[in-house]
Amino acid sequence: MRVLLTGSAGFIGTAIGAALEAAGHEVVRVDMMLDKAHGATQAPAGTHRLDVRDAASWTSLLTGVDAVCHQAAVVGAGVAVADLPDYAGHNDLGTAALLAAMHVAGVDRLVLASSMVVYGEGRYTCAEHGDQAPPPRERAALDAGDFENHCPVCGADLAWALVDEDARLDPRSSYAVSKLAQEHYASAWVRQADASAVALRYHNVYGPGMPRDTPYSGVAAMFRSSLERGERPQVFEDGGQMRDFVHVDDVARANLAALQSVVADDPGRYAAYNVASGHPVAIREVAELVGAGVGGGVRPEVTGGYRLGDVRHVVASPELARTGLGFAAEVLPRDGLRAFATAPLRA
Repeated sequence: MRVLLTGSAGFIGTAIGAALEAAGHEVVRVDMMLDKAHGATQAPAGTHRLDVRDAASWTSLLTGVDAVCHQAAVVGAGVAVADLPDYAGHNDLGTAALLAAMHVAGVDRLVLASSMVVYGEGRYTCAEHGDQAPPPRERAALDAGDFENHCPVCGADLAWALVDEDARLDPRSSYAVSKLAQEHYASAWVRQADASAVALRYHNVYGPGMPRDTPYSGVAAMFRSSLERGERPQVFEDGGQMRDFVHVDDVARANLAALQSVVADDPGRYAAYNVASGHPVAIREVAELVGAGVGGGVRPEVTGGYRLGDVRHVVASPELARTGLGFAAEVLPRDGLRAFATAPLRA
């Protein structure tokens, strides 16, 4: 299979490219080399330094391509209003331009990197009143150290449950909105171009090659950086926020499975899948596991601080990816996060 891979020089793109080549596939690499993502503008050998927003000018690279694996995106928390044009331009316009160029070139198979942020809050249940959709948490409650979501009927703390792919989509940041827009563009393109696409909703990705101390760094990398400075990791809220952490090697494997699936699909199919380990972990435990990996078991400092707009719990069901793609993660967080403490990172 000949695959055009956007964002190929990034953390996840690098892992996907290596996995594709190891499986015997040919990879056409494209990356803009955005400074805040890479800290450098020199493209790696074999990489075309190109902007997906200008994909119409490089349709020749799509000649003979069987599928596109679209990883290029501006990522981050997306909490500053001033960042809105960057997210809309790179993520939404970039995806639309790429899809248009693919149609011109006759390429009708796509795997899209999406994110769990499209869900907003996760799924919640009340023991008495069943499934509930809580509103955003109020500042007054957070200031008082009340971090849980509450049942709007009885006021009891809500328990988290697994989110599946047909859950309500409720993006709560400019980044999240841009990822959902990418999915909508891909879905519309499938119908208009008689094509097929798979969107992979990544949960918290970590592993070797992750960038340190950039907007692209995840919380696990920030915990590790604190330890390297001789500081205790700082954990917001009470540390009980539940997440799913998935190793970058498993994310690469999910992309291979999705590419094989989408190439074999009949035209007109669009599907979205969670990419998760299937082993939920509290943020406090993430800090403890990374600390255990450096020896001495440095304990995190639970600060009680918070960020407005953060969600309390979001944990995915991996079942549809297992049945639909034949994908199941192999690296457990308790093993991968310990190993991550000493894995090489990108400067």
